[in-house]
Amino acid sequence: MTEVKKTSDSTAEVEPEPENRLAHGVAVIKGYLENLGNTPGVYRMLNERGDVLYVGKAYSLKKRVASYTRPNKLLIRLQRMIAETRIMEFVTTHTEVEALLLENNLIKKLKPRYNVLLRDDKTFPDILIRTDHEFPQIEKHRGARDTKGDYFGPFASAGAVNRTLTVLQRAFLLRNCSDGTFANRTRPCLQYQIKRCSAPCVEKISREDYLETVKQAKAFLSGNSRDIQADLAEEMQKASEALDFERAATLRDRLRAMAVVQSHQGINVEGVRDADVLALFVEGGQACIQVFFFRGGRNNGNHSYFPSHDRQMEADEIMAAFIGQFYDNKPPPSLLLCNVKPVELDLLQEALSQKAGRKVEISEPKRGDRKTLLDHAVNNARDALQRRLAESTSQRRLLDGLAEKLGIESSINRVEVYDNSHIQGSSAIGAMIVAGPEGFMKNAYRKFNIKTAGKAVGEDGGDDYQMMREVLTRRFSRALKEDPDRESENWPDLVIVDGGKGQLSIAVEVLEELGLTNDIALLGVAKGPERNAGRERLHLPDRPPFMLEPRDPVLYFIQRLRDESHRFAIGTHRKKRAKDMGRNPLDEIPGIGAKRKKALLLHFGSAKAVARAGLSDLEGIDGISKAVAKKIYGFFHSDSG
Repeated sequence: MTEVKKTSDSTAEVEPEPENRLAHGVAVIKGYLENLGNTPGVYRMLNERGDVLYVGKAYSLKKRVASYTRPNKLLIRLQRMIAETRIMEFVTTHTEVEALLLENNLIKKLKPRYNVLLRDDKTFPDILIRTDHEFPQIEKHRGARDTKGDYFGPFASAGAVNRTLTVLQRAFLLRNCSDGTFANRTRPCLQYQIKRCSAPCVEKISREDYLETVKQAKAFLSGNSRDIQADLAEEMQKASEALDFERAATLRDRLRAMAVVQSHQGINVEGVRDADVLALFVEGGQACIQVFFFRGGRNNGNHSYFPSHDRQMEADEIMAAFIGQFYDNKPPPSLLLCNVKPVELDLLQEALSQKAGRKVEISEPKRGDRKTLLDHAVNNARDALQRRLAESTSQRRLLDGLAEKLGIESSINRVEVYDNSHIQGSSAIGAMIVAGPEGFMKNAYRKFNIKTAGKAVGEDGGDDYQMMREVLTRRFSRALKEDPDRESENWPDLVIVDGGKGQLSIAVEVLEELGLTNDIALLGVAKGPERNAGRERLHLPDRPPFMLEPRDPVLYFIQRLRDESHRFAIGTHRKKRAKDMGRNPLDEIPGIGAKRKKALLLHFGSAKAVARAGLSDLEGIDGISKAVAKKIYGFFHSDSG
């Protein structure tokens, strides 16, 4: 158990002058020392608004916090952090390892400005062979490993998993259908016809033989492919000698499928079975960490990460912070190969070992095949970072060009684009996409389920205007509530609305009502004549519409922004529409449970037929009383005379 201790700043409420802010921050920190002990724990430093600036861990909270009271010995970034500190919060832990694990968890949750932040921290897919059924199922799995079965992974992408699954089905003929489908089959499905399943559902294979193929698949995924291939080759030879050519052909196809998996593995190193290779490359104040996943001796792909960090931060600090956050939500392998030894190596190894329930080693190879493998990963990290820097430079030029074309004097760092999608007013969705100097910021995208009344869209597009008003009002009202001083980076420099003068007028009205007119530039992008790309008309407040040259790079940039907003809006709308179409109106009638719903559907065939049914027809259904029949009839005919 951890003991939580939270204290607040008792210093003067009047904010000091800028030159005295550092001294004021030091005074705030000193005020906490008296009540701190020499115990392990985690501390948080907050500014006057309560925003978390930094999360750190310490073997001795008192000694670590005391180090911040001597700012002259610290880096400039830490001095800035101290100057902003107005509140500190503490959590004591039993051990430093526990503190390290908690620190990583809090950094990911709170995203403090002065910590190294892992911005793209998705979970990776696995291959799961379930063991909770007498005929195990093979499937792609993502998320917590709480389903009973054997997990193989991670894989760097869903595509890598899908390709491997397809080949495994061809090689071992394991089922991928759900348990419900399996239980209700009366004849083999298409998977059996195309030789990707052995059809255990209709007993085309015995349970013993099926479990043997499951065993072989597990062995193959665990890295024992050579033994499996040797056994299958020997079995194929015996079948051929016995003139059982059909059996021999099946075994031959399985061997070919396994060879396909191995041929797509890319670089492999003898002796590296379960390991992650982490290569850090830093240039221009930015960092890229390339992660290669090796499981069972096979290369499961790689992924690039670009953690956010202060330019003064050392490489070993970046690596340590990355490892801690990266493995916070995923099990580490037994070996991590790194080109930069992280700070507090022993502590980090102990924390990962404790999390994994087995020994985890972090190694920095200096020679041999492992060093060659690591060099390959470093080259990938360097290339990925240089591509990103080049794209960022290009993106910066486009943003500056956009500002120049629109007459915006300040630099544009965040653009928000708004679009709506619906069909005759139904399943209406508002969408916001965001772009900045590093491209599209997909983690900042947002969707709005439209609540505005009105189902049909008039010829003048009135409901489209109403939807745009709702979306912009909700977005900026919430932003003002969360950040009234408008000091965060989540405020746009430019808002683009899809549409012409009408949509732009709505945006102007909303910002005027909220008092934001002078802070955010507005642009309406209307489709050109005959909806031709390249002939878009640009609308600005208090300025006649204008067009850019068809080959102007800024015009292409605007088109990309608009097309991305269309893609996101339409995709989100389709998902909502599919969900809405799957909703049965009978579920909305009070008193109609599963039994009565089934009786109605069996008798009438569909919910639409139930809606058309007369009162006497409803009263004739078993289990439907006169009172219930009136309730159903009234639900569908509430507007009738």
